[in-house]
Amino acid sequence: MAAALSSLRLRAARALGIHEEEIAPAACGFAFFFFLFCGYFMLRPIRETMGIQAGVNQLQWLFTATFFATLAVVPLFGWLSARVPRATLLTWVYGLFALTMAGFAALLHLRPDSVWAARSFYVWLSVFNLFVVSIAWSLMADVFRMESAKRLFALIAAGASAGGLCGPLLGGLLAGALGPAGLLLLSALLLTATLPLKQWLLRWRARHRHDAQADDMRQPIQGGVLAGLSRIFQSPFLLGISLLVVLLATLNTFLYMEQARLVADTFASTAQRIRVFSALDFTVQALALLSQLFITGRIAERLGLKFLLTAVPLAVGIAFLALAAFPVFGVLAAAMILRRAGEYALIRPGREMLFTAVPPEDKYKTKSVIDTVVYRGGDAASGWVKAGVDLLGYGAGLIALLGAVVALVAAGVGYGLGSRADANKKSNL
Repeated sequence: MAAALSSLRLRAARALGIHEEEIAPAACGFAFFFFLFCGYFMLRPIRETMGIQAGVNQLQWLFTATFFATLAVVPLFGWLSARVPRATLLTWVYGLFALTMAGFAALLHLRPDSVWAARSFYVWLSVFNLFVVSIAWSLMADVFRMESAKRLFALIAAGASAGGLCGPLLGGLLAGALGPAGLLLLSALLLTATLPLKQWLLRWRARHRHDAQADDMRQPIQGGVLAGLSRIFQSPFLLGISLLVVLLATLNTFLYMEQARLVADTFASTAQRIRVFSALDFTVQALALLSQLFITGRIAERLGLKFLLTAVPLAVGIAFLALAAFPVFGVLAAAMILRRAGEYALIRPGREMLFTAVPPEDKYKTKSVIDTVVYRGGDAASGWVKAGVDLLGYGAGLIALLGAVVALVAAGVGYGLGSRADANKKSNL
């Protein structure tokens, strides 16, 4: 039996393109992201519907409110990370978000038709998503070295895609019985289910990390409350990552706001809109999952990070040109699926690999600022650009042309960052 199990593990490792001893931590990371994203994607269709309920022409205000809410949370995260051990930081953050989730469950139960409750939930879930995902990847960058990350991060990210597939299905099945409030409580339980998995990964790290990066997890992270923000301007590498994040956020915002407008124009009822958003989410996660399991890791090892960070922006640029020529929902949906599936399958694993060789302060504090404040700042700014272009009366065509230019610049920045990481993968970046 032992020999059969060993043979099965070896075949599985070969099929996935990883080492046999990496199966257990990869499976643990996969499960971690599965629970995290399953809970989030149960709530995402509710958020999108509430965004339309609050008014399609008000989305730029929601993006701006999300940016300022994120800006307010960053100092709190910096204060907490300077006072609790690095090993328990994620537990504190997830626990606080789970409590807040329970509070919103009560609010939506008591005020289900309130526009302000809808707007507050939209902003909160947008902040929640970025913070919990950012610190989860900070943990993975702390656990694995670059050489392992190239093989494992795509598989670990596949847990997010699998959760993104199950979340909308589970939410659709339980929405009638539980309602938004009940789905929020279930999501909170899934969030806390990640904590035992975090503990296992840290124990594995303690047994296998014996390099300069394997420092004491029992100490808080050094640096001041706003150290993550100041570090960006001290490092060209971190500044480059920030620029890439802003450009990608701009592409996402342009497509997202066009999606909201076309869905509102094309589908009349709330139920139809929820089904459309759920179908888009399902398609994105299915495509990303297949790539993450069988393609991304091999691409990372053979073609390097520069391919991961360049291919998708170039493809999205072509999609924007198609949208400029044919500004209809079908073309927009294809562009949105391409961008989001490419984000999950290639860009996100590649971007997270960049943080595997940086100091702990940059893994947590600086990365958190980039993933939240910088990202939402790009959201807010591009949301107002989109609203301004709409006022000019040129429709989707001009936005699509601007998107193509932004995509080309993003591809150039991604190529530069990836090339540097590939050239220095065995040293601190």
